[in-house]
Amino acid sequence: MSQQSLPKLRKVSQIVFLALFLLLLFRTEFRGSFKAVAGEIRLPYPVNIFLQADPLAAIVNVLASRALYKGLLWSLVIIIPTLFLGRFFCGWICPLGTLNHFFSSWKSEHKRGRARIESNRYKRWQTLKYYILTAVLIAALLGSAIAGLFDPISFLVRSLGLSILPGLNLSFNAFFDLLYSTHSTPLGYLASGLQFLFSLILLSFKQPYFRQAWFLGLLFVAIMVLNLRITRFWCRALCPLGGLLGLISRWSILGLEKHASHCDECNRCLLDCQGGDDPIPGAKWRKAECHLCFNCVGDCPESGIKFSFFPGTPTTVEGPDLQRRKALASALAGAAALPLMRSAPGLAVERHERLIRPPGSLDEKHFLERCIRCGECMKVCPNNALHPTLNEAGLEGLWTPVLVPRIGYCEPSCVLCSQVCPTGAIWEINATEKGWAAAGADKNAKPVRVGTAFYDRGRCLPWSMATECIVCEEWCPTSPKAIYLRPAEVFDAEGNPKQVRQPNVDPERCVGCGACEFACPLQDRPAVYVTSIGESRSKTNQIILRGPRRKAS
Repeated sequence: MSQQSLPKLRKVSQIVFLALFLLLLFRTEFRGSFKAVAGEIRLPYPVNIFLQADPLAAIVNVLASRALYKGLLWSLVIIIPTLFLGRFFCGWICPLGTLNHFFSSWKSEHKRGRARIESNRYKRWQTLKYYILTAVLIAALLGSAIAGLFDPISFLVRSLGLSILPGLNLSFNAFFDLLYSTHSTPLGYLASGLQFLFSLILLSFKQPYFRQAWFLGLLFVAIMVLNLRITRFWCRALCPLGGLLGLISRWSILGLEKHASHCDECNRCLLDCQGGDDPIPGAKWRKAECHLCFNCVGDCPESGIKFSFFPGTPTTVEGPDLQRRKALASALAGAAALPLMRSAPGLAVERHERLIRPPGSLDEKHFLERCIRCGECMKVCPNNALHPTLNEAGLEGLWTPVLVPRIGYCEPSCVLCSQVCPTGAIWEINATEKGWAAAGADKNAKPVRVGTAFYDRGRCLPWSMATECIVCEEWCPTSPKAIYLRPAEVFDAEGNPKQVRQPNVDPERCVGCGACEFACPLQDRPAVYVTSIGESRSKTNQIILRGPRRKAS
């Protein structure tokens, strides 16, 4: 195969891997009924494989937690070939890179002449990603996985899964409803057929809603729009994974050979350069910036440049051109960021009462060491109960998952969030270990608790308004129930006595699932609410303290 045909093969690879990524993202969802499924529920697809193969996530996991979570060994599939080939992942596999490439190529078709050529020359600001990489790796070394905010795979899963796809889901359903509302039989058949087809490949089983979806979507759109101005802006300037792979590619044996004698200075090699790595003869080729898109060799009419193993021409800059002072400043910024973020009231002195983590989560310190804010657990949650935090976990915990019972409760037999977590921030457990479902619970084991329910008696109907209501008790899934009813004699507005059953919580049985808060009929602010106190993952955030028993004298 000639090198001139490699750009076509690369396009096929990009399409295949983007389609695979989107397919797995669409399938990061449970479609069905928990009551109809016998045994443990598992997704039939490896939906987190792109995150597990992410070298940045693996290295951050090692530095922050001093261990490597088992699934992250898949990252070697990317790291090892990069040592020989260079940044092939960026040009051939990365789904975010493919989207950036698409928008950049669309821009290039409308940009002509010297401006297009000049825009694809190497720029000093391309070193920014290496400084970002330095800062997040130092932060990881000190115990924080804030690199997930900038990781391209996490960014794409978070943006699409929590914002773009829910928005498309809402738009398509509104369109189908519009077709139905016309009362036209042909349009009704068309709407039914389209809705069935889209439900198989695109639409969610039920409409999800996520906090901050508008901001996450706006950020994603802004990145895509910037590609219309600067070719692959994210990849060239911001991507820490690209910076990491650029550093690793320093030792790659595949390089670009330039033959100035064959060059007629047409500059066609710069027309479609995606990395800004100066493939033009007469300039140093920057190996760390090259995405191996092969557009340069495909566009060269004189075969003046070609890729080969152990290239013989000394026309390569092996590593990034970094300034020592800026690199030191980046390292200091990464080292200073963590104590500055943790110096604010939060985990140490003012724990947020509504910071309810998914079942199986590690204690907060170790959770923040591992969570890369990818949003997989939020996307897979069948009850739409998990959402990205804003201020509940402080700035360090931005966009980590939190249970919001008013929107959705934690299904007793579901452990999907622990199955899809790529880094072990949510430890993988099964339904028996979780211990919420009566059928699968181990009678001798303690259930995993995420919090405890409390009553606002000033708002609870049986307590404050002499009105019978037992919805919370009916929804309570534990066995025996954590919510129990006590008969009480109360008086109505005329002073007449009446009997009502007043709900109470047994903290020994409550697991904090949030079903009671979700089901409470008071829509504005529920009379029963769940806080994180009593969670299994913390030894100090407890409501029932048990000391050593004293022997009877």
